Amino acid sequence: MIAVHHIINRSTMSDATPNEISPAALLARQDQGKDDVLLDVRELNEWNLFRLPNAIHLPLARVSGSASEALAHSPDAEIVVYCGRGARSAQAVEMLRAQGYNATSLAGGIAAWIDAGGEVEE
Repeated sequence: MIAVHHIINRSTMSDATPNEISPAALLARQDQGKDDVLLDVRELNEWNLFRLPNAIHLPLARVSGSASEALAHSPDAEIVVYCGRGARSAQAVEMLRAQGYNATSLAGGIAAWIDAGGEVEE
């Protein structure tokens, strides 16, 4: 795990929408052994800095055209999409749901994930 400066500081994720999952809820799902697909829609330079362990990288610009290739191994899985702070992942979730995927955005993005104590890898 690497040290990362906090980009945002949210004390609660109660403002999560129905299409979002809070970092705490995702951590709990992982503790329960849920095998969600983690999809990072940030740009390559952001991905190269750090990411959630075992994530798949697919920049937002490629979600509408390349999602079926990137997600072919798990078409029925819950897909948790994340970006820096949540805006791009919300867009990606709309695109993925329109394609029939079960997708949810990580509320607050990777910044909130780090604030909640989630691990990242280089």
